[in-house]
Amino acid sequence: MADAEVKSESVGTVVVAGAANLAIAVAKLVAGLISGSAAMLSEAAHSVADTTTEVLLYLALRRGARPADTRHPFGYGKESYVWAFLAALFTFVAGAGFAITHGVTTILVHEHTGNYLISYVVLAVSFAIESVSLARAVRQVRRESRRWRATPRRYLRLTADTTVKAVFLEDTAALIGLLIAAVGLTLSHLTGDELYDGIASILIGALLLVVAGILARSNISLLVGRAVSERVHRQIERELAAVPTVDRVDTLMTMFLGPEDILVAAKVDFRDDATGADIEAASDEAERRLTDRFPEIAYVFLDPTRSRGPAGRARTTQEERPPGRDG
Repeated sequence: MADAEVKSESVGTVVVAGAANLAIAVAKLVAGLISGSAAMLSEAAHSVADTTTEVLLYLALRRGARPADTRHPFGYGKESYVWAFLAALFTFVAGAGFAITHGVTTILVHEHTGNYLISYVVLAVSFAIESVSLARAVRQVRRESRRWRATPRRYLRLTADTTVKAVFLEDTAALIGLLIAAVGLTLSHLTGDELYDGIASILIGALLLVVAGILARSNISLLVGRAVSERVHRQIERELAAVPTVDRVDTLMTMFLGPEDILVAAKVDFRDDATGADIEAASDEAERRLTDRFPEIAYVFLDPTRSRGPAGRARTTQEERPPGRDG
């Protein structure tokens, strides 16, 4: 799949999610104001936060896709992580902050109006709409995981396309939040006790905190300069070592420059009898091998160097991080 197609699919996923969240936010707000339910108002804040997040993710995709220029020779890919990080912060402050605060207030002082029907209807409709948005995100995750030859779970953990990751996590959190709101609302309806509605609101806020934390951490890692996964690192190293003129790969470093751009830099020990022309040909072949295997590789820099031997060489390796951490 070409880069342009991948980015277009990501834009489509974000637009669909944004449109769904905007419609749902209005419906939840109306239901929350009529019913007085803290969980419904928290869900409205959740959807408003998600809608704003989609706008920021759209900006991330558009601004990050700008071509390289003299001031930014490696392009603007990393700017997409800035906007995605701001989206995570907005979810943290606006969505989670409102939900938790309103939930506590409801437990302490608020009284429900008793109009539950509209809340149940909006929750059901919202669940259906959010399911459609999530289904699109799941299809893209599965397609991309096959392209990277990874499981969907591993792809989500390691992907540099944080927009897809954000939409998937937010839509998943939205469905869980709707279920929490429904349970809290039903218990308050049956018992007449606002405690359950307030607790549901707090749980929705806690859910948003978790999602925001995951996304913020992922974007910070990519902004700092994250390498490819250990598996891809080994494959790149094998491709370089397979070039006939290459004797050994002393140092290999990689970095994501954006969701679809990878930089590869390596210190390579060529055969002692290799001429300058041989090294040039080998460098061209190495770049061709790597870009054929991984079209996302945008830059390949090879530094011919004399190996210092097994005891003294400075080969860079990448240890796979434990599951649950960005690797």
